[in-house]
Amino acid sequence: MNIGVLDIQGSVEEHFQALKNCGVFPVLVKTTDDLKKISGLIIPGGESTTISKLLDRFGLKNEIIKKVQKGMPAWGTCAGAILLAKKITENSKVTNLNLMDIEISRNAYGRQLDSFETEIVFDFGNKKEKIPAVFIRAPRIIKFSKNTKILSRYNNDIVAAKEGGLLVTTFHPEMTSDLRVHEYFLDMCR
Repeated sequence: MNIGVLDIQGSVEEHFQALKNCGVFPVLVKTTDDLKKISGLIIPGGESTTISKLLDRFGLKNEIIKKVQKGMPAWGTCAGAILLAKKITENSKVTNLNLMDIEISRNAYGRQLDSFETEIVFDFGNKKEKIPAVFIRAPRIIKFSKNTKILSRYNNDIVAAKEGGLLVTTFHPEMTSDLRVHEYFLDMCR
């Protein structure tokens, strides 16, 4: 199983290392040829406007959309969650992938100085467990469709959700040593 990490901006190295720690050798995705080698894609946190511009510049946007529509699982963390959403509340320069039927609010918890770590309960399907969560200029999900399964909340805000083969977390699991959310995504890719 080859899992890709979008390697154009953001927390690429952290996801790469987490996947290696799960026993998977990840593919760094920079080109459309790299997309042909993978069966699942992680879109890391970073700066959503920058990532969206680079997706267009490198010709990756439409290819990612096609692969996901054909069934490839994708997971967006923080900025990646913004990119996967069908609607972004703020009038921004982000050209999203428009794949997951959620509406998301960017920087919902404030600026960089307002970043924080906490514990949240995550629904892994067969059990709910506490996991560490790092929120860095994090978005929050404010609307979702009936096909969206809510996986986690923080202070009643939706911070993780799944819809078919799509997973979004508004926090950064890759910034902790806990591998359970990465393993959850790997199970989605099997």
